[in-house]
Amino acid sequence: MADPNFSAAALPAHASPPHPMANPGYGKRDAPDQRPRTNHDFAHLPPREAAVAAYIDRLPGGADISVKTLAKHLPYGQCALRTALNNLRQAGHLRRGREHLTGTGSQLWITRTWFTRTARGDDWWAAFTRGDVPQEQPGEGPGAESESEEPHRRPTRSRAFILLAALGRTAPALSLSQANCAALAPLVGKWFERGANEESPERGVKAEAYRKGRARTDGFLAPVDHFTGHREWSNPDGALMAVEITSHDRDTDQRDRIDKPIGYAEADIPVYLLVDRDNNTVTVFSEPKDGRYQQSPSYPWGATVAIPHPVGITLSTEKLKDYAD
Repeated sequence: MADPNFSAAALPAHASPPHPMANPGYGKRDAPDQRPRTNHDFAHLPPREAAVAAYIDRLPGGADISVKTLAKHLPYGQCALRTALNNLRQAGHLRRGREHLTGTGSQLWITRTWFTRTARGDDWWAAFTRGDVPQEQPGEGPGAESESEEPHRRPTRSRAFILLAALGRTAPALSLSQANCAALAPLVGKWFERGANEESPERGVKAEAYRKGRARTDGFLAPVDHFTGHREWSNPDGALMAVEITSHDRDTDQRDRIDKPIGYAEADIPVYLLVDRDNNTVTVFSEPKDGRYQQSPSYPWGATVAIPHPVGITLSTEKLKDYAD
């Protein structure tokens, strides 16, 4: 049974151009002695800061992490990113310092930016920027608890909340606020009850006519247990509807409005629902025949949309107006 109250709180992430490198000698520098990477390195940060930190953490040394460049690759403006980077500095993950550029025969000083997934305290950073490589002792560093103090206990978060909060660490465009995570968690809880798990958002469907024959949908409607036992790529036989939400990238027109309708129609997916953020419309593709959808009416956000057989629901899109750019 489908939920007619569609939510666009989670917007999709799609492939973006490779992140540029800074000029030689500049860009991101990794601080030493970092702990091995895990899925919870930035769980203590707010969702936006966690998403930005996870993105920077996966960039190679020398990558350009200026606010202007990050704004071209992340779904945040320069002002928001500047605030996020300042918050990462305060949390001990990032530090800037001036360094004499040697080997040039000049007195040029430049600003370096060091990053660490392992949060460090001010004393550690001070020693490091003096040229030392300090050793962190047990109980030191941001967030460490004093033995003589009562530990601060965070409220217990549900499995659904944790999944939602973690989305932005691998896909920044899916970053959600704490309020959005709390609001969506009950719906994700029902999704878990139907057999979904934390790997489900990374799955896709086989669509031979689409590019390399595989497509990761932003949403997919299928009978309960339809994907049970499937691996990363599922056969679309028996599926009811694919859902996509356009992104603000150069490929979205070709990908979402041209290639995917062809791919999904050829795969005989009965309905393809496209939520278009550029013109604030919902387009309902249906009746696939000979690799093309025969019907594709569009409706403005706020309209009540009838989704045809085999979905057979009436969809209220009023809530989409809250996410208009």
